[in-house]
Amino acid sequence: MYKNIAANKRNTVLVIIGFLLFVAAIGVFLSSPDWQFNPQIFIWYMVFAFGYVAFQYFFASRVAVSMTGAKKIEKKENPRLYNIVENLSLTAGLPMPEVYIIEDSAPNAFAAGRDPSHALVCATTGLLDIMNDKELTAVMAHEMSHVKNYDIRVSTLVFGLVCLIGFIADMGWRMTYFSHRRNDEDSSPVALIMVLVTSILAPIIASLAQMAVSREREYLADSSAVLLTRYPEGMISALKKLEVHSRPMKQQNPATEAMFISSPLKKHGLNNLFSTHPPIEKRIERLENGKTKF
Repeated sequence: MYKNIAANKRNTVLVIIGFLLFVAAIGVFLSSPDWQFNPQIFIWYMVFAFGYVAFQYFFASRVAVSMTGAKKIEKKENPRLYNIVENLSLTAGLPMPEVYIIEDSAPNAFAAGRDPSHALVCATTGLLDIMNDKELTAVMAHEMSHVKNYDIRVSTLVFGLVCLIGFIADMGWRMTYFSHRRNDEDSSPVALIMVLVTSILAPIIASLAQMAVSREREYLADSSAVLLTRYPEGMISALKKLEVHSRPMKQQNPATEAMFISSPLKKHGLNNLFSTHPPIEKRIERLENGKTKF
């Protein structure tokens, strides 16, 4: 457990460094349209990079919440969910996180934040409807394990990185579109550079982001939830229900996928290939095989 927390803190630093190098490389290209390096443009890009990292570190979880449509609740609004999270916080020795609910029939849950003192957990109404108390406790224990293991910090930063990649890709396509509307002599070399960056580097960076949010973390969070609740059957039963009732959420965004206990995206070949989640049946199998060890 402690090795995993240390690894997550190292991965946070690596994600930040990788992001800065990525933006620096773009800055070098964009500051050299005539192959003469412009330090002023490069400095502005690096200022943007550091500012973006700081913003993501402190506010990415709020951005993620707004993108999912989650609403913060107090104890009186849903005492069942709130009490479960509160009891798990006491058991795990963690500060009480903020509790959110998403109005969505798709059963799912996620955790976000930069550390246990600035964490939040969220469940969909679909999850609350299909889970009994023991199963809901297991799911929220899974999310609290992500908080305790500092998985949330890496996931939140990766969320910000994926959002940036999407922005750069969109900007590249827009620049390409407008460059094609002009004569070839007036075509912007910046647009061509952006096409090159988005077509070659963006998929590589996205793959690295996926690697940072390793599938092994879902296995570990499942096991940690069992250790926290001392009831493996609760986690196993909850995963079985997620497998049977799984469906895409109304508000889907690939950038937030890694935060959820089950992929919120519509299932097709490409999503399965780059999914941050291992198959649920394999997660169940691991828990079944490890019952005697808990």
